[in-house]
Amino acid sequence: MYTVVKITISALVIGMITALAKHSPRYGGIIAALPLISLLSLFWLQNQGERADHLSQFLYGVLYGLPSTIVLIFVVAVCLKHSVPFFLSIVLGIGGWGLCLLIQKFLLSGALLNFR
Repeated sequence: MYTVVKITISALVIGMITALAKHSPRYGGIIAALPLISLLSLFWLQNQGERADHLSQFLYGVLYGLPSTIVLIFVVAVCLKHSVPFFLSIVLGIGGWGLCLLIQKFLLSGALLNFR
């Protein structure tokens, strides 16, 4: 039952954001850029009794994923602006995201943050 509640609340948040984005793409994008998923996830983890160090590691993981997420969004936006078909834009964005993660992993090599 708890899982159904989490899914329902999370889906409602996403539904409200997409409804707003339909009427105002700029404001919908601003709201979507908020760390709502991260905060919802953090709330659900804390509510399930996870320790503070586990929550902290989760947030470091979110930080680790930000650069590649920015690359994904940038690649998709540029592709769509240049009339690249939607699904190809998404595929290229995901490719950029994966490449960015590989580059990050290579550059950091576990020296700064331990994500193993």
